[in-house]
This record gives sequence, structure tokens and C-alpha cells, in this order.
Amino acid sequence: MVDTVAYAPIKRPRLALLCSEPWRAAREYVAHKVAPAVRLAPGDGHPVILFPGLGTSGRALAPLCERCRLLGYSAVDWGRGYNTGPQGDFDTWLEALGAHVDGLLATFKQSATLIGWSLGGLYARELAKLRPQRVRQVITFGTPFNAMADHTHVGWVYRLLSGTGLQFNPELSRRLRTSPPLPTTSIYSRADGIVAWQTCLHEAPAPQVEDVEIDGSHTGMGWNPALLAVVADRLAQPEGRWRPYVRQ
Repeated sequence: MVDTVAYAPIKRPRLALLCSEPWRAAREYVAHKVAPAVRLAPGDGHPVILFPGLGTSGRALAPLCERCRLLGYSAVDWGRGYNTGPQGDFDTWLEALGAHVDGLLATFKQSATLIGWSLGGLYARELAKLRPQRVRQVITFGTPFNAMADHTHVGWVYRLLSGTGLQFNPELSRRLRTSPPLPTTSIYSRADGIVAWQTCLHEAPAPQVEDVEIDGSHTGMGWNPALLAVVADRLAQPEGRWRPYVRQ
């Protein structure tokens, strides 16, 4: 945890990091392809739902989804195509998304892990607050839940897709910063060229809440070998027996 986030000035990622995102993401993809297979005991088969980042669909998370399946989990993407941001009233939209997720989980008796990338991570966190009885843990990466301004380079994308700006007000900011009442892992990178990494950190220590740093780009996180290792470790935890992540 970093307890100075609220006081340190937060700036948007440097333009050099933003401009280098494509080739860094490509390098991470190659590294993912040549990395040795992770050797872990077979997973318990519990459902895993993945939420894509803004302007992307489940295809962007296909490598991560496939890795979860190979590890023995019932992984699916959110099934709503491209993430163009919430439409209309946020709470009404979120409740409809929750009903959709209920349908995805209808055939499972086990609770689910929700994994979200960037904006998709905000969905995962908020849905876990709405459906804590159906969720066992939340994993986010590159998700700016601890932001009080537009500390990202994606505001123009949001306006292009939804016709409005991504606005934060004090009440919404407090809400997004509040952690779900269950195991929650935020994965971040100081080399993120899209999202200010400080906004991916929890303000203060809390039970079953952790921040895990990796080295990588924002757009390549879904196949970053280090991230895949963290996710594999978190998924392997038996339900109700949370432990903090320990880097191997």
C-alpha cells in the first residue's frame, strides 16, 4: 500500500509513455507467447468474468481468458461487445449489467471472480458491491478507481464513443475509492502510458485489499506475463482463505 496517494500531486502519464504504448504492448505479447507454461494445480472450475477496457471488447482480453481456462476455470468475457462506457443514469445502467451477469452465473453454484481492465475494473468493483453474495474476489488492472480528476489520456475516447465527458464529482469519487467487501487486488504499472498509476492504488490498508505492481504498458496488460502470473496466483486461492500476493 502507498499511504501518500491523497497528498502527492498526480499528473497524467508522460507523453513518451503514451507514444510508446503500441510497441511496448507488442513486446509484451511476444513475451507472453514465448513464456513457459505456468505449472499450477488445476483450478476449482469457479466462474471468471472479464470486463474489457474502454473502446475494446472481449477480444482484447482473449489471451487472459484463454489462460484462465487453461488453468481450470470457467472464464468468459462480459458478453456485451465493445465497452462504450455507461449509458444514461449510471446506477440504472449498472443494475442492468448486474442482471446480465446474474444470467452468466445462473448455471454455477460457485461464486465468481470478476476481472476488469481499466474502465472495466470499475464495473467489476461496483458489481461486487451490488452482488457480494455471488462474488468471491475482484481483480483489476490499470483501473483508476482512486481519481478525483481526469488523470488519463482517454477522455477524448470516451467523448468520441459516448458523446459526453468522463466527469468525477466528490460523491462519485468517494464511491469509486471504496473497496468491495471482499478480496480485492489492484494490479498497476508505473510505466502505464494511459492511466496515472497512482489512481490505481488504495488510499489506506484494509483487510483483504492489496495493490500489486508489475512492469508493463497499459494496452498490453491483458497478456503481460507478470500480470498473468499474478492472476493465476489470485485465482488459486481457496474461497474464504485469502492471503496477500507474494512475488515468486
